[in-house]
Amino acid sequence: MEPKPYKDKDIKVPRFEESAGFYTTVQRSKNMSKIRAKNSQPELKLRKALWRKRVRFRIHPKNFPGKPDLVINKYRLAIFVDGDFWHGYKWDEMKSTLKTNSGFWIPKIERNIQRDKHINQQLHAQGYTVMRFWEHEIKESLTACVNQVLLYIEAAKSAIIPQFDD
Repeated sequence: MEPKPYKDKDIKVPRFEESAGFYTTVQRSKNMSKIRAKNSQPELKLRKALWRKRVRFRIHPKNFPGKPDLVINKYRLAIFVDGDFWHGYKWDEMKSTLKTNSGFWIPKIERNIQRDKHINQQLHAQGYTVMRFWEHEIKESLTACVNQVLLYIEAAKSAIIPQFDD
C-alpha cells in the first residue's frame, strides 16, 4: 500500500451492530437496502444527458482509485456523482440534525469525506481532472452540470489539437 499524501489519520468507523449500541428498525433496514452505490437515478440522468450530447465514457472502471462513476480517458476526466447524505453535503449543518445512531453516522460520513479527498489527490497525481456533482445539483440543474463537462472537454480539445490559421 502506498503512503498517503495527506497527514490526517484515518477516521475509525465503529461497526454497526446491536452489540455496539446501534439499532435499526425493520422499515429502516428495508429502506437502506434499496440504496444503490452504482447506477443511482442522478447518475443515470447525467449519463443519459452526456450520451445525448455525444460524450462517450466508461462507467465504474475497476482500475481507478475510487471507481469514478464516469471516466473520459481521452480528456483525462473522472466524474463522481455524490449523494448529499453519504458524502456530507453541508456537513457542518447536517451533522447536528442527526437524531439516531449519530455515534455511527458522524464518523462514517466524515470518513467518506476524508476518503473522497484522498481519491481526488490520487487521481490528480495520475493526471486526471476530477469533477464531483452533488445529487441535488443533477436533480435541480442537470443542464448546468452537462455544460460544465462540455466546457471542460472543449478546453481540453483546444489544448490537445493545436489550431492553425491560414
